[in-house]
Amino acid sequence: HDFDNLHATDFYRYMWLAFRDLYNIDFDHITEVQAADLNRRIFDNYRSTDWLYDVIKRRAGIEIMITDPYWKRLAFQADYPFEFITFNVTNLIWGFHPSEYVKGNHHNMIWDPSFDSPYLYAQRRSVPLNSLDDYLELLDQMFVEAKKGDCICLKTTAAYARTLYFENVPKKRAARVFGRPRSALTPEEAKAFEDFIMWRLTELSAKHEMPFQIHTGDALIQDSNPMLLVNLIDGNPETKFELFHGGYPWVRETGAIGQKFGRHVWINGVWLPTISYTTAKRAFNEWLEVIPSNRITWGGDDHSAEGIYGEAELSRRCWAEVLAAKVDRGELPEDEALKIGKQIQRENALELYPRIRQRIDER
Repeated sequence: HDFDNLHATDFYRYMWLAFRDLYNIDFDHITEVQAADLNRRIFDNYRSTDWLYDVIKRRAGIEIMITDPYWKRLAFQADYPFEFITFNVTNLIWGFHPSEYVKGNHHNMIWDPSFDSPYLYAQRRSVPLNSLDDYLELLDQMFVEAKKGDCICLKTTAAYARTLYFENVPKKRAARVFGRPRSALTPEEAKAFEDFIMWRLTELSAKHEMPFQIHTGDALIQDSNPMLLVNLIDGNPETKFELFHGGYPWVRETGAIGQKFGRHVWINGVWLPTISYTTAKRAFNEWLEVIPSNRITWGGDDHSAEGIYGEAELSRRCWAEVLAAKVDRGELPEDEALKIGKQIQRENALELYPRIRQRIDER
């Protein structure tokens, strides 16, 4: 009965699309027998990677995807030839002490955080990690290794654990925190270290030419407004920021950030039509009015082939409706609307991530 009161939600409807198109199932009226058969069919499909290729590549029409392997953040290797990955740096801001990477500690971790431990990473490479300077050197080495692998950008989901406001903390203040467990720190001291490292990661993003994807909105609701990032964005003009999820529910604020910092900020509507289709349409309309069309990107946010298909389908429909309405109202000629649609669906990603274009050209 979990779905009884959710049929109008977009989190329900995007998977409804996938079950309808991929399995010919009406999920609104599914029977017990059909559910059991659907379960078997899904299980059987994942016995082979052919299903992933068919749904993601052919049905969803995705040439290349960027995924976030948050369960193995420091492996730096993609699993599929049509995949690049993020260098997920979320947990690196907590690197002041090894105890931060003990299972069951904190940060809403549902996997083994030792896989994310910079201390184990350093130990495996016989790299010293005894001071803040050592830690900063290690971070730089991580970037080098990540870029040699399949990572083409950074990503942080710190908004699920803390505020998105990061102060530019002096190094001396952060150095006093390094080597001390959280139990020996005040909340202000721990935050100061996190803030300091976030600024250093942002600088390394520019140094290594890896755009920075940042989760905004719909996390810690009181602390995930993208406006909290303005000082970080303003203070790092050489870093390319890609703000995720439209900052929901602060989509207008996200548009204002894109307008103000359009030279080095991209706005990604990833997940937004799946959260609220109505909000997404309003946001897309507003963004096109204030942001250059080459600064808007899209994506999905799902673990399964079915979910990827459903999100891609919903996002394309949303953008198609927005652009078609602008043509109908005489605000855009049809050829310009088609150009913008192609930019958002494909060309802007190739501009932001040159390695994607390189891989496509190599084929």
